Amino acid sequence: MKIVKKLFPKQIIRQLSDKEFHVGANVIKNNLKLKPDEKILIVTDPNKEKIEAAIFFEAAKKFTKNVELISFSGMTENAQEPPKVISQAIKKADASLLVTTYSLSHTQARKKACQEGARIISLPGITQEMILRTLSVDYVQISKLCKKLEQAMSHSSQITITSPAGTNLKLSIKNRLALSDTGNFSKLGSFGNLPAGETFIAPIENKTEGIVVFDGAIADIELDKPITLEIKAGKTISISGGKAAKQLKHLIELAGEKAKIIGEFGIGTNKSCRLSSEVLEAEKVYGTCHLALGNNATFGGKNSVHFHSDGIIKNPKLIIDNQVIFQNSKFII
Repeated sequence: MKIVKKLFPKQIIRQLSDKEFHVGANVIKNNLKLKPDEKILIVTDPNKEKIEAAIFFEAAKKFTKNVELISFSGMTENAQEPPKVISQAIKKADASLLVTTYSLSHTQARKKACQEGARIISLPGITQEMILRTLSVDYVQISKLCKKLEQAMSHSSQITITSPAGTNLKLSIKNRLALSDTGNFSKLGSFGNLPAGETFIAPIENKTEGIVVFDGAIADIELDKPITLEIKAGKTISISGGKAAKQLKHLIELAGEKAKIIGEFGIGTNKSCRLSSEVLEAEKVYGTCHLALGNNATFGGKNSVHFHSDGIIKNPKLIIDNQVIFQNSKFII
């Protein structure tokens, strides 16, 4: 990896449209609640620098004189640790927006910066269209639903998921705490995605059993056919489907045995989000659920690996312990 460039307030990437500025400013003012004396850092790469990252860089200048953009290249997968200079810069900033092609969410660099009080929003794979469509919604209502789900999962032992496509899976979550991505990043050390709208948990690594069918989306892969995974003792033992299944299998083989472990379960709560291979948005789609293979060490789990790939399940029936949480396109909570 290498650092491509650093930009500071007096430098201009591009002139924003009125709508771009409004949405960018909404994130800085309402999601981050940035103060004039705070430093904000935009971390990006050449693919996202001139459009998506520019929206936040240019908007942030209206709120603080202490804004910096760092663009670097060389990432090839999600959860890959960035260069040391990036890690240090994130630690030093009061708030950071990670506007990158590959996700920095599940990295030690991000986790350590939050532990020291940094507020961080991760936006891997976000597009200009997605920014304009999803980042001006009412996150207060989304937060209310997320918190109800968080409470339910954090005091339970088991999640059961079934779906019309064939998912039939049980996950153990005893003594694990759920987290919510609500869109509020005003508190020290807060972290999450935008678009926001999910509640998630790290299941016990060796307890997941059954069949899962990803029929909504899969991270960074175009889903030609549903992908079916057989899970035993928390680990994927078989993957079947079309071209997408072969791609997923190849990525897992490259990452190693720990990439086969079910590391996350999450529920989407955002009605403005749509299904696509951009999992940043797809995992937030209202009424879907998702499972991730790989790393969960950054949010309460024990599986540390440079791999994290989410798959989306449509139309699930969700049961937490003995309580039905979602079925027939409706939350019952």
